[in-house]
Amino acid sequence: MEFNMNWHTPSATDYDVVIIGGGPAGSTAAIYTARAGLKTLVLDKGLTTGALGITGKIANYPGVPGDISGPELLERMREQARSFGAEYMTDKVIGVDLLGEPKSVFGNNGTYTARAVIIATGSMGRGSRVKGEDELLGHGVSYCATCDGAFFKGQEVLVAGNTDEAIEEALFLTQFASRVHFLSPTPELKAPPEMVEELLHNPKVQFYPGASLREILGQQRVEAVRFALRGQGEQTLPVRGAFIYLQGGKPITDFLQGQLELSDTGCLIVDREFQTAVPGVYAVGDVLCNHVKQAVIAAAEGATAAIAVEKVLRGRKQMVADWSK
Repeated sequence: MEFNMNWHTPSATDYDVVIIGGGPAGSTAAIYTARAGLKTLVLDKGLTTGALGITGKIANYPGVPGDISGPELLERMREQARSFGAEYMTDKVIGVDLLGEPKSVFGNNGTYTARAVIIATGSMGRGSRVKGEDELLGHGVSYCATCDGAFFKGQEVLVAGNTDEAIEEALFLTQFASRVHFLSPTPELKAPPEMVEELLHNPKVQFYPGASLREILGQQRVEAVRFALRGQGEQTLPVRGAFIYLQGGKPITDFLQGQLELSDTGCLIVDREFQTAVPGVYAVGDVLCNHVKQAVIAAAEGATAAIAVEKVLRGRKQMVADWSK
């Protein structure tokens, strides 16, 4: 497999490596690439949007005796990566161009270019949509408050989710909307306490714990939503916008737009160095679906991919044989 090994000095707007996902796989990869002197950017939706970030207690991570929460362990990894020069940016990736040189990653907040890309997006994507969601996408349904919030000035909107990503988007919407109805599928929010407090004490926010979003209603645009609270019947709530940040159990690959081959179960396919069939594009962690879902295993995959990236970008021999052999 050939790869463009021309070395160049990154400008202020591009990177040697862009890592999509800041969980244990992505953050470990960032530790290794940044420490190797590669200009590294990690794009992540939030601390609690991945499996480790919502884990309450971990007692078996090597080198960390006693109990530790998932968010705390993850933040330690991120701080270590930052100490070597890795940059973290909160953004949601909505598309990529992996076939060009350099490769481009498109987020809600900008475009990022890199010589290599590591995909570490995990497997908490939704397999099914809420009824009416697809039909009204772009007509009141949105996945990006920072992109579309200004269109709902003085109107009532809905946010569905329970992570720090959902909370941050809801707080942003309070700058424009007259009321933000926050539907959490769980009784408690899976986010840092200070973020939860800010949300619950915001006078523009109405919180609905344990709420299941059933349907988004409207003809030409969003007019209302139908939901059910635990132990209660269904309710209809008039809103003009619906911002969806729900999670599931599927590999998150929708942003790839068919540029990488997927297995029958929707997982990315890689070689022993975790490189995909596209040179310079790697995938690690739960998005591969082929390992025991443990943080230490995801971290090991991130380290392996990062070492392979550094060798290829610096023009040295690959670690193992060609993936196709």
